[in-house]
Amino acid sequence: MIEHEIEISEDLVRDLLREQHPDLAELPIREVAGGWGNQMWRLGDRLAVRMQRMDKSPGLQLKERRWLPVLASRLPLPIPTPVRSGAPSERFPKVWTVMTWVEGTPLDHGSITRGDHAADMLAAFLGALHTEAPIDAPDASDFGAHPKDCANVFEDFLRALDLGRFTEEEIRAVWDDAVATPEWEGPRVWVHGDLHPANVVVADGTLAGIVDFGALFAGDPAWDLSAAWLLLPAGGALRFFDGYPHADEATVRRARGLAAMKCLFLMLMGQNGDRGLPGGKSNWGPAGRSALDRVLKGL
Repeated sequence: MIEHEIEISEDLVRDLLREQHPDLAELPIREVAGGWGNQMWRLGDRLAVRMQRMDKSPGLQLKERRWLPVLASRLPLPIPTPVRSGAPSERFPKVWTVMTWVEGTPLDHGSITRGDHAADMLAAFLGALHTEAPIDAPDASDFGAHPKDCANVFEDFLRALDLGRFTEEEIRAVWDDAVATPEWEGPRVWVHGDLHPANVVVADGTLAGIVDFGALFAGDPAWDLSAAWLLLPAGGALRFFDGYPHADEATVRRARGLAAMKCLFLMLMGQNGDRGLPGGKSNWGPAGRSALDRVLKGL
């Protein structure tokens, strides 16, 4: 067992429900594969239990509890919404939350076949999300930084990877262009912050929901606009930006550079999975490589 990880079992989840939410305790419980900072368990047909696991702080779940109910009603795609709070206890000294379940298959285990529809849905979702946030909304942290402030992360990814058919020069050209852009000068808008194939779900060949808002912050929308290359098939980014109302040239350039960095992350996670390293996900490698191809071609 990895350091700091707490072993979570069906029996533990049911016992916690019996202690704190007994009216839910007899619903069927089954583990959901995946997850790192948090582990998910289906609870009946419509709910899920989100258990803090590797996250060292309860802050991410507490942030979701505070803000997702505010955002959910105005978004055109389903998102998980907290319905019950689980408090730390002697049995489980971390937070846990009962949330609505978003139906669909995670994109890292599915595919988008209706590319135009998915591009339109992503543009509509982010257009609705990227509204000015209140003054007490969470600030950006590592998620939300300008590319120039992510240089060490970018370099670490680049050094660790076998780039295969890609060249360092072509990747750096996109990255350096993003680093050269000005800071975001618009209002602090709501940003999901961590849109990648494992954090969206698909059904019927298109986007069906957005999950995992632990990185939610108010700031530069470029962090979300990078999803146009990460999530959509070739040509989807062009259609997305035709439908998204707020993107100036500098923001698109920052988004493209951030997309390149996120592709390297997906590829590194895939490489780690291929090597049997903790937390590695072999299926993320192909997703990262195909997305990087789109980024470099501007598709």
